[in-house]
Amino acid sequence: MARSIILDCDPGHDDALALLLALASPEEIELLAVTTVAGNAPLARTSENARKLLTLAGRLDVPVYAGCARPILVEPAHAQAVHGETGLDGAELPPPRVPLADGHAVQAIVRAVMERPPGTVSLCAVGPLTNLALAVLLEPAIVPRLAEIVVMGGAIGLGNVTPAAEFNFWADPHAAAVVMGCGAPITLVPLELTHKVRLTPARLAALRALGTPLARVLADLLTFYDGRYRARGDQDGAALHDPCAVAWLVRPELFTGRRARVAIVTEPGLCRGRSVVDLRPPAPEDANALVLTEVDTEGFFALLLARLARL
Repeated sequence: MARSIILDCDPGHDDALALLLALASPEEIELLAVTTVAGNAPLARTSENARKLLTLAGRLDVPVYAGCARPILVEPAHAQAVHGETGLDGAELPPPRVPLADGHAVQAIVRAVMERPPGTVSLCAVGPLTNLALAVLLEPAIVPRLAEIVVMGGAIGLGNVTPAAEFNFWADPHAAAVVMGCGAPITLVPLELTHKVRLTPARLAALRALGTPLARVLADLLTFYDGRYRARGDQDGAALHDPCAVAWLVRPELFTGRRARVAIVTEPGLCRGRSVVDLRPPAPEDANALVLTEVDTEGFFALLLARLARL
């Protein structure tokens, strides 16, 4: 039976893969809505990109709710050095035929969770956690009703925007602290996991070889994204962070993880956004997340290509 999911995102090249993998997996995922947040690009861009991706996939039925245009307390910052001016540079996407849905993303999240039976809605967040944090603060009653929250964010060791922090948690550390401390079942997908899922020339060629119009657009987008990684000196290729979170929902057997206590540094300075992950055995009694640590990389790419071929 498919799980009912709200995908909270900031497209973003890897967000695009996450969204398309969710759309291509109807047996496992019922995509209730896409909610957007400022992150990889400003909110107007991420909302437009989500609508363009749904148009590209021919899914005009999935509502898109625009969310928070800035973090809770810190100043806004974006990742256009990685994703380009639009957030999805590298290919021409169709004009969006999906309108923005009426209402704010935070209210849409609360409404969906409260209107459906307890334990039937999961939140999958692959951008800064501003929308989710404000939903929890607006209506704490959603927390015990959630099936789970899957978060792409954080790092056990080195970050990617600072030595201490991963971008999503650094961009809104206060939101990350609220979500990670809310008490819902959480699966955390940190950089140590996503850095094992790299775009190689052979994998990019396999995507292009699918031959579909969507695959060709994706291959162009990912060529740009991979080029930005390599231009910065990362010759291992682009990491496909966000689709790992959706792949966990589709094929959890591809992953292994450990229960851990995760805390977020909110103070300004060198450690802003740091995720402090206590993986010392045994798992602490106050563990608040399943932290994914290993992935079957070849199995992941086999799943990704097979599902994208459907679109």
